[in-house]
Amino acid sequence: MLEDTILGKIVDDKRDTLVHLKAERPLSTFREEVGTSDRDFYTALRAIKPAFILECKKASPSKGLIREPFNLDEIAQAYLPWASAISCLTDTQYFQGCMAYLKQVRDQVTQPVILKDFVIDPYQIYLGRLHGADATLLMLSVLTDDEYNSLADVAHSLGMGVLTEVSTQDELERAIALNAKVIGINNRNLRDLSIDLNRTYELGEQIPSDRIIVSESGINLHQQVRELSRVADAFLVGSSLMSQSDVSIAARQLIIGSHKVCGLTRAEDALAAQGAGAEFGGLIFAEKSPRYISAAQAKDVMAGAALKYVGVFVNEDINTVANLALELGLSAIQLHGSESAQYIAQLRDRVGQNIELWKAHGVTDSIPDLNIAQVDRHLLDSRIGQQTGGTGTQFDWSLLKGIDLSNIMIAGGLNPDNAAQAAALNSAGLDFNSGVESTPGIKDHHKISSAFEALRHY
Repeated sequence: MLEDTILGKIVDDKRDTLVHLKAERPLSTFREEVGTSDRDFYTALRAIKPAFILECKKASPSKGLIREPFNLDEIAQAYLPWASAISCLTDTQYFQGCMAYLKQVRDQVTQPVILKDFVIDPYQIYLGRLHGADATLLMLSVLTDDEYNSLADVAHSLGMGVLTEVSTQDELERAIALNAKVIGINNRNLRDLSIDLNRTYELGEQIPSDRIIVSESGINLHQQVRELSRVADAFLVGSSLMSQSDVSIAARQLIIGSHKVCGLTRAEDALAAQGAGAEFGGLIFAEKSPRYISAAQAKDVMAGAALKYVGVFVNEDINTVANLALELGLSAIQLHGSESAQYIAQLRDRVGQNIELWKAHGVTDSIPDLNIAQVDRHLLDSRIGQQTGGTGTQFDWSLLKGIDLSNIMIAGGLNPDNAAQAAALNSAGLDFNSGVESTPGIKDHHKISSAFEALRHY
């Protein structure tokens, strides 16, 4: 079955490694030290939907070295607010992992920690539990039914959960018959390492509702997670997070998306937005707005939290916009007036490519033309009369049907009560303002946290 495949070679090498490891450190020398786990893997995955198993992975056969430097403490802290469980690669030869990673991570988090390896021998499970593993991966691609049952029994006897991995129809049928509680569908073909996300749909739709379905491999975007969550209860993600410079931001983007709290006037509000999960903070430089702030005030707000800041301007002089954006180090400029394509092109020349240009559009009874060169992201907001934005009302979201929303943010009347419904549109992000305020310009921290908590469930 596995001859002449990458997986076959890995398993053969694993058998050789185990011969040496068991000779150096026989099970009898540490078996009495192995206690039972007190972190329930199955309960953790059922506590929230979707659940996320976030992975610590330094390298892989398909990608080579993924993360260097590999700061495991930093990774564990980044995962702590978001993960339902944390997976640690312990294979040394192909993934540059080790058993010691299990305890290092477990000591810093409250979630169950998973032994992620090519487990083919009870010895590995005992050793993993000794190092702190609360669950183990068992791959049906490398195990017979009898081998699986034997290994699962050992894991359960130690209070450990089992993540049963399948990648084919045959393996799925076996997993169901073996009464696997958690079935991980690997979207990667383990024989040639290709990815096919459709495998989650094809196999997942056949799994009984009393099992937990985990979609594994090839998941990079929040939009993918939202789509796959129609079938999957949980996701295992490693490589796409490990390849990002800031793992904390990457985890947040993956799980809740990229959202903005606009109209910030106080540093403490920026910090509340960041703590809740916002990626962007909006600073309004339009003097007629009740949320207008000066450059000096903006600096104070920006010092309060490490958000990506977006400056909002309305028909302002190009040089004024460019100079302020460069002075403050803004991540994006949001144009909220009647700025022309020529204006946008000239602004692009002034600020270069490192600052994104966003264009806001008022929506009444139709979606305006969004085909504007040099615009990185569009923002759709409700329009009442001549006023776009700041109305506290939402536009008719049914107008968005059939439109590609991958670079469109939704604004207008967003609050804790409609945040989940808005997020289900699967746009590039949401823009909160008056719906998370107590008075104009003063954010209500409870409303912010409630709105972002609503984004976590889908």
